[in-house]
Amino acid sequence: MLHCMKTYYVAVQARGTVALPAELRRRLHLDEPGAQVQIIEQEDGRIELQAVLPVAADQAWFWTEKWQAMEREADADIAAGRVTVADGPDEMFALLDATLDA
Repeated sequence: MLHCMKTYYVAVQARGTVALPAELRRRLHLDEPGAQVQIIEQEDGRIELQAVLPVAADQAWFWTEKWQAMEREADADIAAGRVTVADGPDEMFALLDATLDA
């Protein structure tokens, strides 16, 4: 059984347009670019709306411009050979300690 958090009543406008309340859009991240709503028609006549996000909300940080710029910088460093490969965690921590001491 589904539990209802809130009930909203919205009018169906000309051409079938329905405006979702701003608070609902924000809470479900439907105010983000690329967000969509899936419409499911049930056999009993119920209509369900389900938020569909192109990126899960808890992963959105990865797709911010700042993070993507850092990813591009890391890719450029790897392509240019500006990397150090450690053979396991102990060697990695030793390399990091040596970097801090330098």
